[in-house]
Amino acid sequence: MKIGELAVATATQIETIRFYEREGLIPTPGRSTGNYRVYDDSHVQRLIFIRRCRGLDMALDEIRTLLRFTDRPGADCGEVNQVLDDHIGHVAARIKELRALETELRNLRSRCQSTSPGQACAILQELNHPQAGQLAPLPASEVHTHVGAVHRRKAGTHA
Repeated sequence: MKIGELAVATATQIETIRFYEREGLIPTPGRSTGNYRVYDDSHVQRLIFIRRCRGLDMALDEIRTLLRFTDRPGADCGEVNQVLDDHIGHVAARIKELRALETELRNLRSRCQSTSPGQACAILQELNHPQAGQLAPLPASEVHTHVGAVHRRKAGTHA
């Protein structure tokens, strides 16, 4: 099948498929006599696996590790368990961060109860001039970076 057919079969954008090829997550397909990429069912299965992992917010390095074990089905799955345990820890940390963010946003929202025209918006005032110690950014040592540094998409990527 051609790349467009693979894209349809796996609900994946063509650019994303090419990105996964460049990243070595899916094997380079063969070429037709017309020099088109030719994919088979193994590409479909691998891409479905990758998409499932991405749906679980796994980073590409985590997926690479899991794919190594997929390619060696008889191997000990202790490292697979470790990848999942580490990822669960990252997710738990992100949930904690999101709860703190929700609290901060609710506190900010509670500053303004008025919708009257002509009054300065307390939310905008707070965002422009935060009080000392209120709504201050976290020190860099307290900012969890796994999701931001590893999972967040870089500009121009399609992962």
